[in-house]
Amino acid sequence: MRIRKAVITAAGPAQRALPLQTLVDRDGRPKAALEILLAEAVEAGAEEIAVVVRPGDEDPYRRVAGAHADRLRFLAQEEPRGYGHALYCARGFTGDEPFLHLVSDHLWVSTSGTGCARQIVALAEAEACSVSGVQPTPESMLGYYGAVGGEPVAGRTHLVKVDRVREKPTPTQAEQDLIVPGLRAGHYLCFFGLHVFTAGVMARLQELGAEGDTPPSLSAALGALAGREKYLALTVEGHRYNLGLTYGLFYAQLALALRGRDRDEVLTHLVDLLAQRERDREA
Repeated sequence: MRIRKAVITAAGPAQRALPLQTLVDRDGRPKAALEILLAEAVEAGAEEIAVVVRPGDEDPYRRVAGAHADRLRFLAQEEPRGYGHALYCARGFTGDEPFLHLVSDHLWVSTSGTGCARQIVALAEAEACSVSGVQPTPESMLGYYGAVGGEPVAGRTHLVKVDRVREKPTPTQAEQDLIVPGLRAGHYLCFFGLHVFTAGVMARLQELGAEGDTPPSLSAALGALAGREKYLALTVEGHRYNLGLTYGLFYAQLALALRGRDRDEVLTHLVDLLAQRERDREA
């Protein structure tokens, strides 16, 4: 199985402006979040990239796409009908091929020598199945993410065979349904915002009524997918930064800076700021 296409969903009302925000990347260059996302996809092997947008957002996105603008194709979600429907809008682009999926309101910083998306793509290609990136997440954050349950794969560190998916579960629901052996108490495997999907996900979305008046959630389709074919969750070596959270852009910028060429300069300024704060408190 080879992954050569990627889909970025960016049509949600709370998402649309986030890919246009400017951050300083690890190389010290100011870039839009969209350009950093595209680089993540290309580094993972994507040759063609579709971005699902609201009509009218095409030109602003194209202007900030940077070096990978020529790989882009824009697909319209005419009205906000949910995350599952947004992904389903790309079915003509993906066809029968597996594809990398990235959400537009996250950035990722790898803690290994391999990019976060590349880690997921490499596993999906090796196992010939759908793979979702996950991260152990405290129950206090469950309201922001979908979560999975399943059994660890014997002899494979950080790998779980998914059999249950829940969208933004309550702590009580998670405790009853999403316990994964080996995780720290009070932590659950929540989505990382990066996936590789087979064409089966589009089939499940269609079966559940993606073209109807009430489209299904992506989590519902993934739960159905887990019942029909092999579906794995990989704990990624890296961190996700949700740009839509309070201070999300700040945390993402700080993470990029501390992994970038200007790390020492940034650390020096942070120490100075903290020292100044202490002096102000003592004054």
